[in-house]
Amino acid sequence: MDLLQSYADKSDEEDGEPEESRREEGEEKGGEGGGGEGDVAAAAPASPDSDSFASPPRLLPAKSAAPRVDDTTLALSAAGTARSLHRPIDPAEHAVVFNPTYDQLWAPIYGPAHPFAKDGVPQGMRNHKLGFVEDASIHSFLFDAQYNTFHKYGYAADPSGLSYVGDVDTLDRNQALSVYNIPQQEQKRRRLQMKAAAAEEDPDSTAAAAAGDGPDVDNPSSEEWLLKNRKSPWAGKKEVVQGELTEEQKKYAQEHAEKKAEKERGGEGRGDRVEQVDKSTFHGKEERDYQGRSWIAPPKDAKATNDHCYIPKRWVHTWSGHTKGVAAIRFFPKYGHLLLSAGMDSKVKIWDVFNSGKCMRTYMGHSKAVRDICFSNDGAKFLSAGYDKNIKYWDTETGKVISTFSTGKTPYVVKLNPDEDKQSILLAGMSDKKIVQWDMNSGEITQEYDQHLGAVNTITFVDNNRRFVTSSDDKSLRVWEFGIPVVIKYISEPHMHSMPSISVHPNSNWLAAQSLDNQILIYGTKERFQLNKKKRFAGHIVAGYACQVNFSPDGRFVMSGDGEGKCWFWDWKSCKVFRTLKCHEGVCIGCEWHPLEQSKVATCGWDGMIKYWD
Repeated sequence: MDLLQSYADKSDEEDGEPEESRREEGEEKGGEGGGGEGDVAAAAPASPDSDSFASPPRLLPAKSAAPRVDDTTLALSAAGTARSLHRPIDPAEHAVVFNPTYDQLWAPIYGPAHPFAKDGVPQGMRNHKLGFVEDASIHSFLFDAQYNTFHKYGYAADPSGLSYVGDVDTLDRNQALSVYNIPQQEQKRRRLQMKAAAAEEDPDSTAAAAAGDGPDVDNPSSEEWLLKNRKSPWAGKKEVVQGELTEEQKKYAQEHAEKKAEKERGGEGRGDRVEQVDKSTFHGKEERDYQGRSWIAPPKDAKATNDHCYIPKRWVHTWSGHTKGVAAIRFFPKYGHLLLSAGMDSKVKIWDVFNSGKCMRTYMGHSKAVRDICFSNDGAKFLSAGYDKNIKYWDTETGKVISTFSTGKTPYVVKLNPDEDKQSILLAGMSDKKIVQWDMNSGEITQEYDQHLGAVNTITFVDNNRRFVTSSDDKSLRVWEFGIPVVIKYISEPHMHSMPSISVHPNSNWLAAQSLDNQILIYGTKERFQLNKKKRFAGHIVAGYACQVNFSPDGRFVMSGDGEGKCWFWDWKSCKVFRTLKCHEGVCIGCEWHPLEQSKVATCGWDGMIKYWD
């Protein structure tokens, strides 16, 4: 009640004031009240008795029961918000009270260090263990120039190209030159200046060192000794009096001179081939007997005693004459009274089988190891292929070289066409993936079979000599029509390995291929050349060696050498191992069944021996 009475008294006091002043006062009070809730605006109605010239109606001032509020802080925060629209975001703030622009969000951090990183770089912007590294596109040559300049002189250009970092004094002295810009004359002048400056600092020691009169001039580990005894690299060598050579030195010098002379002779006009004189030596008693028959003539009573073959059991003879390993052996066609062998000592030898069992003739015409040999149908001539890249056609009886063939590549296999009317046609599998066909009468290459992807290892005639099968290091078999360089059958499977030896079954229906995964595979020789999966001969170890595979003359047995010096025999029908003979020390590389004596087998190995088994 007291409060209402005070308001009434106050309003009576203000009745005499002009209306305008009261209106202004009411507005001011309304502004101070802030327009809060509870404000009351009351207007006194005009008296009905008053005329038109009476004073205007009075407006009662607004009254508020709320306490006064200081709005200075609110005004300042509103002003700060307006200013924050134009400044970057403070990373220390936990909340953003306005909508920032893209530039404000991605602006770099300014001001004091980041509160959560020691070096002031937040974890999100760190891309290096030392902080944030900006990407810059700099040419490698320019980078190397500045890098080397900094490490040599101590200054380098800023990647922006607007300033330099490092030793400013050296930068001014060198006129901001890089290591690639200093001319040779300038470098030489600077070296001379440095040397002169060093001489000025300590003239006594420099003069003594130059004259070689220092205190350590006799000590080989000192600088003075090196300066006194150093020689120019262009100084001539002093003449040294050569004393007497020892016997070992004389022998070495002689061997070196012989090798050098041999190399020079071989290099004249023939590339890397060494000149080799073709010659032959006869080791028998006489080349013709009392009836005038040649020593290579077969005995008249030589004939097959039995059609049934037996596995040999015992070792009956050894032919030893090669100084190195024996690579291949071949019996004389049809009769087998002579045995031809190719040695790694570059010699080809022919041995007597029936009578004396000795070497009859040695053929020397190759300068390197002999790889393969092949008789003609009548045995009067044979071919030899050597690692000296030559193929030689020999006369068996006289030992003369009839002709020599070469393509500049190493021949791995040589074969004559078995047809009687084509005995002058030579096929050779080369190291350059080709099978080359020569006409030996004219000495010209008549055909090249070029489809293999690796060195050619074998050539085997099938189908009445109308076709031939070749194997290669490319782990495939290819069948060709003779004279037509187009593959008519290509055999290649993922499981196949290289096949360095192939032999034909006596009935001509099957091929036995020595596979380097330690097994012998059988292929048919009919149109499809299909793998016979029922026949597989295994047990021996031939991985890495081109061991020869062969058949007995009656076709009942398969035999092969292996890498451990053994000769293995399998039964053709059951594919079971029939017998194993330990034949050689080292690799047993070749084996041949005698064409007439059905129980006798010849083997050869890398120990240089040829053994005969019965």
